[in-house]
Amino acid sequence: QVQLVESGGGSVQPGGSLTLSCAASGSMFSIDVMGWYRQAPGGQRELVATITSGGSTNYADSVKGRFTISRDNAKKTVGLQMNSLKPEDTAVYYCYCQARSFSSSYPRPYWGQGTRVTVSS
Repeated sequence: QVQLVESGGGSVQPGGSLTLSCAASGSMFSIDVMGWYRQAPGGQRELVATITSGGSTNYADSVKGRFTISRDNAKKTVGLQMNSLKPEDTAVYYCYCQARSFSSSYPRPYWGQGTRVTVSS
């Protein structure tokens, strides 16, 4: 029912910046949490940042001070501003949301297809 589409991935040099964006569509009662996870080559999927509908944020220690997450509740979008990028930030970044349908009182997770970010010289 809920679909997530990411955009903004690409290649950048160390120290550069990229902005990711994700738009949610479909029928839903509410989106409690939106965020970003990433998976490096050969690695596990890990939390990057999340933001609640009220604006409360949570960041992985590895990106604090460099990344900023934001959302537009009306447009059902979430963004990730990534600054001072490092080679270790190279990964596929997945958009995530925790949403409630009209028929369910509990939230369910939804995932985007992912967008690749490569940081290298």
